Amino acid sequence: MIAVSGATSAIDTSSIAYGQITETTVEAEKVAISVSDTERIVREYFKDIPVMIQVARCESHFRHELSDGTILKGRVDPADTGVMQINKRFHESTAIKLGLDLDNIEDNLAYARYLYEKQGTKPWNASAPCWNKTLAYGN
Repeated sequence: MIAVSGATSAIDTSSIAYGQITETTVEAEKVAISVSDTERIVREYFKDIPVMIQVARCESHFRHELSDGTILKGRVDPADTGVMQINKRFHESTAIKLGLDLDNIEDNLAYARYLYEKQGTKPWNASAPCWNKTLAYGN
């Protein structure tokens, strides 16, 4: 279980079923999390904040890792990291102080919740044209 001080939810990682093992991930002794698993994890973690589910969809298409097990980085800014595209340049030092590793999916989500509780959706305003319109159609 993880939780950030002030967070209203935690995720139990013991029940997460990880994606298919590929030759690349076996060699690296790492298993990439599938998109469907990542989406399920995001939907469960943010079931109380539906807009954050849509933010994840728009920011990363529910991807945290690539098929080779590396962490998703932003196309425009490679400091944007993981499923919630948290910018390490601006947020990594705070995340570390909170005991969070932004490359870890659960910690990436926990930090996104921390940001949301502090600033609302402002940190994801660049992708608002995508997630803002989807809210009218449901999750």
